[in-house]
Amino acid sequence: MTPSFWQGRRVLVTGHTGFKGAWLCLMLERMGARVAGLALEPDQEPSLFALARPDLVLGHHAGDIRDAALVARTVAAVKPDIVLHLAAQSLVRLSYADPLATYATNVMGTAHVLEAVRALPSVQAVVVVSSDKCYENREWIWGYREADPMGGHDPYSSSKGCTEIVASSWRRSYFHDPAGTKIGSGRAGNVIGGGDWARDRLVPDTMRAFAAGRPVTLRNPNAVRPWQHVLEPLSGYLLLAERMAAEGQAFATGWNFGPADEDAQRVVTVARRLGELWGEGARVDVATDADLHEAQSLRLDCTKAKLELGWRPILSLDEALAWTSQWYRSHRDGADMRAVTLDQIARFNERVSR
Repeated sequence: MTPSFWQGRRVLVTGHTGFKGAWLCLMLERMGARVAGLALEPDQEPSLFALARPDLVLGHHAGDIRDAALVARTVAAVKPDIVLHLAAQSLVRLSYADPLATYATNVMGTAHVLEAVRALPSVQAVVVVSSDKCYENREWIWGYREADPMGGHDPYSSSKGCTEIVASSWRRSYFHDPAGTKIGSGRAGNVIGGGDWARDRLVPDTMRAFAAGRPVTLRNPNAVRPWQHVLEPLSGYLLLAERMAAEGQAFATGWNFGPADEDAQRVVTVARRLGELWGEGARVDVATDADLHEAQSLRLDCTKAKLELGWRPILSLDEALAWTSQWYRSHRDGADMRAVTLDQIARFNERVSR
């Protein structure tokens, strides 16, 4: 990331009230960007958006990306240089319960954003944030590469595969001018960090249970996932946007941003390590209730991002879990969570610059 690139630059973040979006807005704030956001109001209490208060310097636009006219009006009003599209329905189990809303948000919502950008040629670059689950899962022991087929068994995963196909279609159909807008996509691993309170997600479920003094029950303890701190893929999205804006269409494609190979670990391993970090009262039960299909093994190959973007993961899994546990313990103890979050961003940036 290059702070001078972002200084004074107009940036639109969709999904800015969510877990990743709020962290991203704070990163941009520190670099002096002029940030606007489009998202639903937070649907959880507490929320990172409320605690860390990126809205202190944020142009906050409340709305649903399923509303094409609203998206078009917002993009036209903000006139962004860069668009970071994070708004999504991001939960596997909720996608089983409400598949139509999942597809409407993740697929058509992305089309709405890209179509709105198409009407504003001054946009330099768009990063569409996808997921490691966009790939057709073969239960391979090696990591998926960017050229592997899109797919997905459950509605969430397949909607993310569709998101990638939409981004590729708009790129090839409308955004292929070397002097025009560049469209890239970022496919992150399983993101962890402070401030996530989503339901049916390992870290927030675990932190809620530990804080309440009750055991956490794992529904799929032996599933292997590529765990990484939230700041890792966010730094990748920002670097991708910089390279597309500065160097052109060669970078306008899909990119994996995942952890080191050894940090793809079982769910039960991560939960137990969080218990050790939390201390007294932490208990993990491995009885399962895996009533819905989920992939057992998922890994990402990030060679392309390392070689061509110059991106690399910074924190080990142990460090990511320690930072995450420290954030939730600080929240439990009544700390100023804006200060805690900004401090972790500063520490991460120091590591990146070494």
